[in-house]
Amino acid sequence: MRTPPHRVVLSPLGPEAADALAARLVDVSPELPGVGAHHAAAEAFARAWERRTGARVSVGVRQRLYRLGTLTPLDAAPAGRARVATAADRALLARWHDEFGEAVGARSAMDGGAWADTRIAYGGVTLWETADGVPVAMAGVTPRVAGQVRVAPVYTPAEQRGRGYGGAVTAAVTRAALDAGVAEVLLFTDLANPTSNGLYQRIGYRAVEDFTQYDFHRGDAAVTATAAP
Repeated sequence: MRTPPHRVVLSPLGPEAADALAARLVDVSPELPGVGAHHAAAEAFARAWERRTGARVSVGVRQRLYRLGTLTPLDAAPAGRARVATAADRALLARWHDEFGEAVGARSAMDGGAWADTRIAYGGVTLWETADGVPVAMAGVTPRVAGQVRVAPVYTPAEQRGRGYGGAVTAAVTRAALDAGVAEVLLFTDLANPTSNGLYQRIGYRAVEDFTQYDFHRGDAAVTATAAP
């Protein structure tokens, strides 16, 4: 599956199928910026693309998919409360959306304002605010599909980190999803961030499997990939 200008996303497949697919996509999408898939499938396709195009490939992001087991309250939640973001929060959400993209090194295909409008329309962002009403973290959730949602993005501005706000808002948005009748709550983490991986496990998320994103480079220039909104 591919939605330009994103990377191609693959289901599990072996080396022969990966090579055949690469041969086809060389003609159809020579500008392909990369691939994302279960680790073995991503590596097989990346090496096939490298052989067939001469492009240089490099690991972009290694991620781990988690599924919620039993939601576990944090031992020491910070003071404050969770609330669903509204139209009054649009400017804040747009800014945090762009800051999140910069922090993870991925440009979104949707600008911050449009993203905020889309999420606000269905209540797709929860904010954690301090006791005096100042928002300090956010956790988004995707629309429900086939009984499941994915928590994304989770963002705390740099000056507010280390105070438990990210964990509190993630637990809150997860609880809201369960209360709404969602059967499965999922999220992805960057394996290079041990803090977030440890946090989500303490809340009750359990590892499912690992995924890798490869970037493709033509000559000295890297093809720019975008992050899913």
